[in-house]
Amino acid sequence: MNQIKKPKIRLISLNSAFFIFLLFIFISSTFAQNIQIGTYIINAGKFDQQTGSYSVDFYLSLKCDVNCSTDFEFVNGRAISVDKIIDKPDEKFYRILATLQNPVDFRKYPFDSHELTIEIEDKTNTKDKVTYVVDGKQTGLEPNIQFIGWKLVGSKASIEDHYYPPYDETYSKYKFSINLEREKVSAFLKIFVPVLIIMLLNFFAHFPDPDKITTRILMHSTFLTAAVMFHVAIGNQLPPLGYLNVADKFMFACYISLGFSLTSAIAVLELSEEKRVELVKKVHRSSGLASFVLWIISIAFVLLTM
Repeated sequence: MNQIKKPKIRLISLNSAFFIFLLFIFISSTFAQNIQIGTYIINAGKFDQQTGSYSVDFYLSLKCDVNCSTDFEFVNGRAISVDKIIDKPDEKFYRILATLQNPVDFRKYPFDSHELTIEIEDKTNTKDKVTYVVDGKQTGLEPNIQFIGWKLVGSKASIEDHYYPPYDETYSKYKFSINLEREKVSAFLKIFVPVLIIMLLNFFAHFPDPDKITTRILMHSTFLTAAVMFHVAIGNQLPPLGYLNVADKFMFACYISLGFSLTSAIAVLELSEEKRVELVKKVHRSSGLASFVLWIISIAFVLLTM
C-alpha cells in the first residue's frame, strides 16, 4: 500500500508547486512592482544660469522583492557615467554622474530662488507595472556640499505621476529636489548699492546755482549713462528674457528720475537764455525735490509688483 501512495503524494507536490508558480506569475503580471528608490548627493557642479544646467554626482539605490527593474532613465538630462556597485536580484546600487537641466525663472532676480531636480522614470514600464517608493534611509545630501554663489535652503524627495498625452501612458516618476536661493546680502551690495550711489550723486547735482547749469547738465548726463551701462552689465549675466525682473524694474524707476533731472536742467538752461529769472529760480528749486519724489513713487511701484 505504501508503494502505491508515494507516487500520488509526489504527483500532488508537483502539481502544487506548478500551481504556486503560475499564481506567482499571475500576481507579478497583475500588480505593479514596488521599487524603493533613494538618491544620496555627494557632489554638485556649477549651476549655469544661462542654460539652467548643472552636474550632480550621487548614489542611486533600488530595492525590491525580486528582480528589480533597472531600465531607468533621467527625464531632465543624461547620465555621463554609471558605475554599478551592488548587483543583487532584490537590490541595485549605482554611483552616477549626470548632467541635468531645469527651467529657470528670473522674475525676482536678484532675489530669485531655483529648484534643481533629479527626475527618474522607468523607460518601458508604466505605472501599472513599476511604481517607485521613496526610500528615506537612502536619500539625502552630503553635509558639506556647496553650490558656489547660492544658499542651500532644503531638499526633498517625492513620487509623481508623469502622463504623456500623445501615448496615453502614465509613468511613476521619482523626483529629488534641491532648493537654492541667491545670497540676499551679496545681491543687494552688488546690484543695488552702486545704483543708489549714482542716484544720491544725481540728487546732489541739483544744488549748484543756476549759473552753473551747463555743469549740472553734464553731471546728469553722466549719471544716466553710467546707470544704463551698469544695467547692461547686469543683463549680460542672465540669458535673454521675455519679461522684466526686479532689477530691470528698479533700473527703469531710476531712469525716470534721472531722465527728469536731465530734462529739468535743460529746461533751466532754456529759461536762462530767455532771461526768465523768476521761473528759472522756481524750476531750479523744485526740480531736485520733484526728482526725488518721482523716484520714491517709482520704487514703491516696483515693490508692489514684486
